[in-house]
Amino acid sequence: MLGWHSAWHAAIAFVVALVAGAMNAIAGGGTNISFPTLLWLGLAPIHANATSAVALWPGSLGGAWGFRREIQRSEARWLWFALPSLVGGAIGAYLLVHTPSTFFRAIAPYLVIGSSVLIAVEPAIKRRLRSDARRRSSAWLLLEGAILLVMAVYGGYFGAGISILILTALGLLGLDDIHQANGLKNVYTLAIKGVAVAYFIVEGIVVWHDALLMAVGAIIGGYLAAVIGRRASAATMRWIVVLIGAGMGIAMLVQIS
Repeated sequence: MLGWHSAWHAAIAFVVALVAGAMNAIAGGGTNISFPTLLWLGLAPIHANATSAVALWPGSLGGAWGFRREIQRSEARWLWFALPSLVGGAIGAYLLVHTPSTFFRAIAPYLVIGSSVLIAVEPAIKRRLRSDARRRSSAWLLLEGAILLVMAVYGGYFGAGISILILTALGLLGLDDIHQANGLKNVYTLAIKGVAVAYFIVEGIVVWHDALLMAVGAIIGGYLAAVIGRRASAATMRWIVVLIGAGMGIAMLVQIS
């Protein structure tokens, strides 16, 4: 497990977390930058993923608080789906810890690239949610829970692009209010990543020097994003995320080839 290598290591980790926190606040996709950067700084894939998750998790708290009114007026059944989110997050975290690092290193570039594609099509997904979402009867509860459970497993295991996946699932399952969907997305993400973060901490795979420094950077970045967002559109930030995430994913592919 690696700690401080140099002042450059600390500076890079902080700046990347600053950017990742801002991206998560505006368009999502912060993991696309924080995870590959930690790999580049020398962390093993599993440690890099765990450290990134711990560092960026506080942002979900702010997101859930920001949508608290939408969450409060949501139907009770949607709030109950925080339970499969917790279970799935725990399963995903367990799989990550017990997955050979060579396997994770092999699939990680495809996860990064795939999540970048999801972020690129976010506007189309949101239009779909607004126009085509339909209410479902209570008979869909089991299916809804199973779908969100699968999403949560992926979120606990890696999680890049998980916000878009959850929004898509909620729309297809009948939630036609995009604001409520965003609020619930933050609740589910908070649960998924929260239990995963707790498991990573218990397993001792978090590189704390990096995690604590990056958490500060992510919090500051999320705050500054509110100011930056007045000058740069969400679409601009989204394409920055897509280009950087795709570029880093390709670089990771080249590195392991």
